[in-house]
Amino acid sequence: MMAAPRSQNRQMFWRIIRRLLGANRGRLFVILLALGAGAAVTAALLNLQVDAKRRIATEFRTLGANVIVSPHDADGAAGRPTLDETILDRIPKQWEGAPVHAVPFVYYVGHVRRMVREFTPPERVVLVGTQIDALHDVSPGWKFEPSAPFPFAHQVNRCIVGARVASKLKAGPRDNLEIGILPSAVVPEGKGKDYRGGFGTIAGVVTTGGSEDDQVFIELSALQKLTAKDFGFPLDRVNLIQVSVPGTPHAVERFISELSTKFPSVNVRGVRQLTEGEGKIYGRISGLLTATVVIVLLLTGLCVMAAMTNVAMERRNDVGLMKAIGGATRRVLRLFLAEAALLGLAGGLIGAAAGIFLSIWLGKQVFGVAAQPRLIVYPVSVGLTTIVAILSAYPLRRLASVRPASVFRGEA
Repeated sequence: MMAAPRSQNRQMFWRIIRRLLGANRGRLFVILLALGAGAAVTAALLNLQVDAKRRIATEFRTLGANVIVSPHDADGAAGRPTLDETILDRIPKQWEGAPVHAVPFVYYVGHVRRMVREFTPPERVVLVGTQIDALHDVSPGWKFEPSAPFPFAHQVNRCIVGARVASKLKAGPRDNLEIGILPSAVVPEGKGKDYRGGFGTIAGVVTTGGSEDDQVFIELSALQKLTAKDFGFPLDRVNLIQVSVPGTPHAVERFISELSTKFPSVNVRGVRQLTEGEGKIYGRISGLLTATVVIVLLLTGLCVMAAMTNVAMERRNDVGLMKAIGGATRRVLRLFLAEAALLGLAGGLIGAAAGIFLSIWLGKQVFGVAAQPRLIVYPVSVGLTTIVAILSAYPLRRLASVRPASVFRGEA
């Protein structure tokens, strides 16, 4: 017996809501327009804010490795600080679902000269033993000519030459070089003074705008064998390992912390200019976008509140009639709050969808690449818009003070 009255009350409730929504279509359109515009801008800015984390991290990775693994003390031959090369295999290959790139480096002072009909004068350079094919992974911002993958993959004597070295030698890809290590730099006392290391074929030229333009990169195994054979240096040692870790600054800090715990005998540190710079830039962008979202929602709320004030003035007679036939004040206000919530939900659903597409266009204009839609942004934007609509219905509280007798006497 109780189910029937409740069903009738529910039907009457939604019938009144439909009448309220259709009472003034012009004002309904204005409120929906304000809420939809606010939701669109909110969704666009929130999507850009979420996408900015990934975008900034990606842009900073082009600047090079952001984590360095190096020895604490000079424990290598001739006082050179070295690491056990097996550490490279124990560094995680993935971190929080993204690939991690780690590349070892060994440094020696040496000389190179171009092999033509007559040898060109030797140039003093820094010889860098590394994994040549992995250079573009840890330093994607470097410009290689030709671009990776590099030719002569089967040759262990291939090398990558810095742009300034190539200019001095007037050399380019496929040219041959004589590569030697300067005895005064690395050879223990008593070794030969005119050592010639070997020969290499230029697989590419790299331009970085930094000190790497004065270096020559050769395969790590080739340099290790060269120094081990003639100078007795160990094969399994490297000077440092550069690691490119994707993700936010907090994700990089967690990676450094875990690696430090895993390798207590080595020094694991972040490249401060990259990690701090990334955090500061994202903090400023995030703060600006958050402040803009708050302002947009505030302005949206003011627009809706102004419209709701007029609604409250127009519906005093309706409220008086509802109260006169036995409607409780709480139920009357619940009707108008439900109306505001429905308007907020409708405006949010439409506006947030438009805002996602707007953010794709804005991302292309700001970052040069379209922003990726983030699903979490849609319900958040709709929820915020609905809350703003409900809070903006505050002027309807004035209807609680309406007295039916005053309305019927024409005093309201």
